[in-house]
Amino acid sequence: MPIDLINELKWRGLFHQCTDEAALNAHLSSGTRSAYVGYDPTADSLTIGNLVTIMLLVHFQRAGHEPVVVMGGGTGLIGDPSGKSAERQLNTEEVVRNNVEKQRSIFGRVFSNAAKAEGREAKVPPIVNNIDWLGKLGFLEALRDIGKHFSVNMMIQKDSVRERLNNRDQGISYTEFSYMILQSYDYLVLFRDFAKYGLPRPVTLQMGGSDQWGNIVGGADLVRRDNERRAFDSVPMLPGGARVAYPEEQFGKAFGLTAPLVTKSDGTKFGKTESGAIWLTPERTSPYAYYQFWLNSTDADVGRYLRIFTLHPQDKIEAIEAEHAKDPGQRIAHRELARAATAILYGEEAVQQAEAAAKALFSGDISGLPESTLNEVFASAPSSEHDKALLAGDGIPLSDFLTQTTLAKSKREAREFLTAGAVIVNTRKAGPEDKLTAADLLHGKVIALRRGRKNWHVTRWK
Repeated sequence: MPIDLINELKWRGLFHQCTDEAALNAHLSSGTRSAYVGYDPTADSLTIGNLVTIMLLVHFQRAGHEPVVVMGGGTGLIGDPSGKSAERQLNTEEVVRNNVEKQRSIFGRVFSNAAKAEGREAKVPPIVNNIDWLGKLGFLEALRDIGKHFSVNMMIQKDSVRERLNNRDQGISYTEFSYMILQSYDYLVLFRDFAKYGLPRPVTLQMGGSDQWGNIVGGADLVRRDNERRAFDSVPMLPGGARVAYPEEQFGKAFGLTAPLVTKSDGTKFGKTESGAIWLTPERTSPYAYYQFWLNSTDADVGRYLRIFTLHPQDKIEAIEAEHAKDPGQRIAHRELARAATAILYGEEAVQQAEAAAKALFSGDISGLPESTLNEVFASAPSSEHDKALLAGDGIPLSDFLTQTTLAKSKREAREFLTAGAVIVNTRKAGPEDKLTAADLLHGKVIALRRGRKNWHVTRWK
């Protein structure tokens, strides 16, 4: 049975507003449609906040439609002022191009894994780059054909613009002020010139976060104005100089839809940890760290995250919540969230590795972990580098060495910990006379030290 997209987004907490809900519902139910979301290549990865709009596209595909990803190779040279209190540092064309290429893999992984989770045929959406049309757009053409349709009075009412205008220390440049015009032109191109860029039909819906509402409405309005112009030019003049009114059905209507920005229940920013942002590529945030991020969700957030970041149906999520409520200490909902969310981004194998690593870390039996997993597990742990020559022969006394780590402040304290049996070298309990030797190296490079249950320090040897 086909998914009712709007209702699906609503119960999942992914619906904030749209331009004409009744008309959009009718539009979606009358045939296969295309919708897009644009992504800003300011970094070589996307963050977990971007995953919200990627999930919008996934649900759009699940409802039988065809999503389109727009990479901002052109707009990324300008920078969206939304959510920014100061002017962006402009990136070079080379940096933006590299960022676009690095981000592409994210969409392939998410759409393939999402389809696999539901037993559907994997279909990665077309990915287009707006530098392909913005790079050909002349300045006079932009002013005549696009800029004339935008009221400055309206543009300065946009939150991101108004706040910057009121901040005399920062202000806003004409470059960033023009961002809305360029993003709106993206929508017009995808609606009107879709065939030039290999798309099967006009793109009639733009989606994004709620902070993009002004840009999305601006794009839909530009499409409407261009349709009126095309209709005017195609209808012969009637006696007396009048023309037939523009029938909206002639070229179709453009819609906009947004999802709410995700926040934590305590009001702090979603997707931020002590070690920084949570990214969607393994080079920036390892699959193990990604799994742990979801596992560490609060009780107040876990149900909402299950709806937004997994594909579990409503009855299954409600059953998970009911089971969790019987024994919150088992963290059933958190574990299911971590499994499902990690599987969508990295696949089932990554989930199994993350769970094995978590089990090994909890038990202290880390000696059997592969080198890559070991590095993931201790990526954010305190660490230090040392000369491997210190391990030669009889090695170095732990009572001396612990002061070079975060585990002991003095030799006296080190001996106290060792005497109490509180220090673990990899998997073995160490005593006051123990030494570190080359035999302790894991994969010939690492020795992991632990004091008590949770205080780790990773030593790397060269």
